[in-house]
Amino acid sequence: MYLVDTNIFLEVLLSRSKKDECERFLNYLKEGKKLGVITDFSIHSILVIMEGLGRRRELKIFLRGLSAYRGLTVYTTTLADEINAVEISYENNLDLDDAIQYVVALTLEVHGIISFDKHFDRLRIPRIDPSAIM
Repeated sequence: MYLVDTNIFLEVLLSRSKKDECERFLNYLKEGKKLGVITDFSIHSILVIMEGLGRRRELKIFLRGLSAYRGLTVYTTTLADEINAVEISYENNLDLDDAIQYVVALTLEVHGIISFDKHFDRLRIPRIDPSAIM
């Protein structure tokens, strides 16, 4: 199982430069060919970003589409996860959002974090580009 970082979904939703690579990976999750997890924190972050850009229509499609992913589950962070994330953010010089992702990755013992965020490169769980999975 892989933890899927927020930026993988945002690449697609915002039609960024790595959209095609991310869509191919996300299709693997949709079809259940790979297993992944997204945090509720990521979903809320996407909500805030898309709403701030006035993209509620796309946001609604995204949220409805999440239930169609056969290989993706949603992890709801606990208060203990968030406390651990604050500690890890200091220990590893991470932003809190990255620390939350990392804590969940550690908790679930995932194979890697699917992300373009290079901050994960110096941590124990490997960061993996989506193209490396396919």
